[in-house]
Amino acid sequence: MRTSRRGLVDPFIVMDVMEAARAAEAAGRHIIHMEVGQPSTPAPAAARAALARAMEQNALGYTVALGLPELRAGIAALYARWYGVELDPSRVIVTAGSSAAFLLAFTALFDAGDRVALGEPGYPSYRQILRALSLEPVGIPARAEDRLQPNPQDVALAPDLAGLIVASPGNPSGTMLGRDALAALIHVAAERGLAFVSDEIYHGLHYEGRAVSALEISDDVYVINSFSKYFSMTGWRIGWMVVPEDHVRIVERLAQNMFICPPHASQVAALAALDCIDELEANRAVYARNRQLMLEGLPGAGFDRIAPPDGAFYIYADVSGLTTDSRAFAAEILAGAGVAVTPGLDFDPVRGAQTLRFSYAGSTADIAEGIARLTTFMAARKA
Repeated sequence: MRTSRRGLVDPFIVMDVMEAARAAEAAGRHIIHMEVGQPSTPAPAAARAALARAMEQNALGYTVALGLPELRAGIAALYARWYGVELDPSRVIVTAGSSAAFLLAFTALFDAGDRVALGEPGYPSYRQILRALSLEPVGIPARAEDRLQPNPQDVALAPDLAGLIVASPGNPSGTMLGRDALAALIHVAAERGLAFVSDEIYHGLHYEGRAVSALEISDDVYVINSFSKYFSMTGWRIGWMVVPEDHVRIVERLAQNMFICPPHASQVAALAALDCIDELEANRAVYARNRQLMLEGLPGAGFDRIAPPDGAFYIYADVSGLTTDSRAFAAEILAGAGVAVTPGLDFDPVRGAQTLRFSYAGSTADIAEGIARLTTFMAARKA
């Protein structure tokens, strides 16, 4: 049977790493997982309890396409709490994870053939979703001196753009844009008539200054967030987006036809999770300890060319002095050290052969053990 050119997207290499790690575990090895970009903690206890009650009392059928009104109001209240932004809940659209939000955003904002800029290194699914929608991703190589975030001057020089996607904290770098840097990118997008999409799914996971939301700077943006990371609800597939008022009905019609509604059960749990501040902050404290262990331990193991992360739970390392094939190097580390790490090819198709991403989303004991294994492995490799 025929297939479409749109369907020929690249694989997500980290999933191949996860499968190799699973196979090693099935063969009896103990693997430390530094490849997985998800919390090791479950959804908050009160969220799980709220769903258990709802399952006994409610059929949990379809909700309206934009999500439960009380959840949309709760998310709007979060913006007041975190950023001091007064947000009309009618602009909040609940989605089946941030992935559905990206599908809705790109479909609402762009026509087939449009060119959309994104910083590299960056989350690989931006590129693949754009391609699957017959859009053209345009990589903007980010520099170490810009802390691996896109530079407004480089965006301004890219021709024939229709949009710009920015992530802060970034994946894989964990670096954040300050208010002035984010405002500069929003300004250059507005000057050129580009749609601006701000990926804020790692907000809440910061270790010094907090992340700045694009909504603190402009209402003429799309902001995408998720319950996956800070709220520790990856498999629940529940996220949200905030759009300009005059875009709500456009996105609503798309959501009705593409998804009908977000998962009702996940919405119930998400609403309760918004109030689980103590438990979620305790999780963040674990990540903070893990981050410190990584920043202290990775250079000693030989991974010393890194942009120290401000948020999320990743460290992105330049390993060009160690390899020109990060995929083979990651396989070597898995085989020799029993530590799964992600090759940078997912995040930067040009320079990713010389980078690795390390996740510190696991337990502190696992992170300490992983660093010890990496140190021993790298010392033996140099010998």
